[in-house]
Amino acid sequence: MAGGCSVNHRVMTNKVAFVKWSALLLGIQLLLLLLMAGASDGKRTFDRCSLAKAMDKLDVPRNQLARWVCIAEHGSHYRTYVIGPPNDDGSTDHGIFQINDRIWCQPSNGQFSYNGCNVNCDALRTDHIDIAMRCAQLIQQDKGWGAWSVFKPKCSGQLPSIKDCFGGKSNHLVGASMHGKF
Repeated sequence: MAGGCSVNHRVMTNKVAFVKWSALLLGIQLLLLLLMAGASDGKRTFDRCSLAKAMDKLDVPRNQLARWVCIAEHGSHYRTYVIGPPNDDGSTDHGIFQINDRIWCQPSNGQFSYNGCNVNCDALRTDHIDIAMRCAQLIQQDKGWGAWSVFKPKCSGQLPSIKDCFGGKSNHLVGASMHGKF
């Protein structure tokens, strides 16, 4: 009888060990699955058309898309996660539209900000551009396109049309007046 108990004890110990290893492997598999499924690391880089389409889904007027694409191209190289180098006043610019933390967003380090967009600067550096877009639109309405240092030298004249991003074949330029659908 004693020999039978010893065998049963070994079988039970092996089952417990198997269950523990199975749970560990299942946890590892779930973690890998989340990573492979595109769990965001907050470091998205758009291209010209993917940004235009994302802004269009946010109901940004199509006659402004080329201008916003230009600002994002020259300000952040279409990267959502960028924090620009320090400005002369010690402030920095955040996200795809390089929004200033002295005036428009609250830095997470507690530094003073007017926080005109009523948003934490971290929210401007995510893969989802809706908050950054709304803040940028507020800035544009309040201060105009000139609020962006890249506007005058890079984005104030005629710009390449973004019509091709929406299935159009035209490569005409979008004028500074921004009239028309594109």
